Amino acid sequence: MRICFVAEGCYPYVVGGVSGWVHSMIKAFPEHEFVILSIIADRSQSAKFAYELPENVVAVYEAYLGDYDWGKKPKTGQRTRFGDKYYKALRSIIMNNNPDWDNVFKLFEKDFSVDDLLMGADFLHIVQEFYETSYTQINFADFLWTMRSIYMPLFLILKTPIPKADIYHCVATGYAGVLGAMAKSRFNCGLIVSEHGIYAREREEELIKATWVAGIYKNIWIDQFKKMAVLAYNKSDLVTSLYGHARELQIELGCNESKIMITANGIDMKRFANIPGKTEEDKNFINIGAILRVTPIKDVKTMIRAFAFAKQIVPKLKLWIMGPTDEDEEYAKECFELVEIMNLADVVFTGRINVTEYMGRMDMTLLTSISEGQPLTILEGFAAKKPIIATDVGNCAGLIYGEGDDKLGDAGILTHIMNTEELADAMIDLARNPEKREAMGEVGYERCKAKYQIAQMQETYKDIYERIYKFNFPDKAKKKNKEE
Repeated sequence: MRICFVAEGCYPYVVGGVSGWVHSMIKAFPEHEFVILSIIADRSQSAKFAYELPENVVAVYEAYLGDYDWGKKPKTGQRTRFGDKYYKALRSIIMNNNPDWDNVFKLFEKDFSVDDLLMGADFLHIVQEFYETSYTQINFADFLWTMRSIYMPLFLILKTPIPKADIYHCVATGYAGVLGAMAKSRFNCGLIVSEHGIYAREREEELIKATWVAGIYKNIWIDQFKKMAVLAYNKSDLVTSLYGHARELQIELGCNESKIMITANGIDMKRFANIPGKTEEDKNFINIGAILRVTPIKDVKTMIRAFAFAKQIVPKLKLWIMGPTDEDEEYAKECFELVEIMNLADVVFTGRINVTEYMGRMDMTLLTSISEGQPLTILEGFAAKKPIIATDVGNCAGLIYGEGDDKLGDAGILTHIMNTEELADAMIDLARNPEKREAMGEVGYERCKAKYQIAQMQETYKDIYERIYKFNFPDKAKKKNKEE
């Protein structure tokens, strides 16, 4: 079986989170071939892998959200125009009027320039109609250029050559979901969408806060991401989510609930069985470990401020911020400067690490994100019997307190997003109560062992892959079974 993982802005270029999950999934199925179709910003990132690829990854393909135009240029003075069928299909997408994605996919198999489509008469006429329907209160020239900026990345993605596979496994909706849906339309293959965070909702939250886009244009961008989510949901054979509330959000966005399956994350707990403990120097401190990418979504600044307050009360506290600082260098610099301005002692930025070399030295772990799914770092901490302080995002509450018939107890402390006081109080509480830390660490360990092991995740996805393959290729599946 050949499986194509379709990912945006993560594997194999960025470590941790979804990337770590994709890497573990590929390693969990050595009997299958994998290809990677990875969406990145532009060609400057090409082949800059953060992972050593497993042997069963046979190829990596790239798609670019910003790129030079590789289509043929028409003769001077001409602009790309299409026949009535494709014009109507393009119009249905832009107007969001019963979108005819299948004919749009066929349109983008043709040889033309994306630049000339965006600057051409067909696109202009459709945008004019859209403007006159709903947006006459704003300047048309601004509206037109906004629409071009919205559709340029989508059109570039639609122009991307797609490698052939039996199953396409998209790790988000968005542009990854578009590529998966296009593969489904062209090749009649299997399609799975696995959301760790709900992509359309995350983009909506970002756009609401964004300063680069104003007023009514926020709504147009938000509708675009919702439109792409519905496409991915509709074309998929199966949609997975990590926990119950994520499933509810998928249904709200338009996914048929009969397609959705909850599949929890899993980790290899054996990696943390014999990890090194505290050094002699560590014994002078109460170590707090935050394993993350130093980016705004992890809200490292609130973490630093909360630590500063807690350290005033418990001077033995030491904060370890462990993870790459090069994903958003400007934000990382602001975090370094904040530590200096506050004259904070005992804050260590380690950069990239092997988590097993550090986790045993920690007394507790910390997560201050403003958005998450089901964080693997929490599970890794649990595997090492470390309690967690985490913001109430994604499934952090479920991991800390348990779900369903789980009566194990508390494995940490939950706080509100960007609440410096609550975070500081939680650090002080666990710092002052070593017995509480130990008890919570044991609860986390037992919870992880019961529900979040990689063997359990592997068994779930083994069944999913076989079921989707059999559904889409019944004859090939029968032949394979006979050979086995």
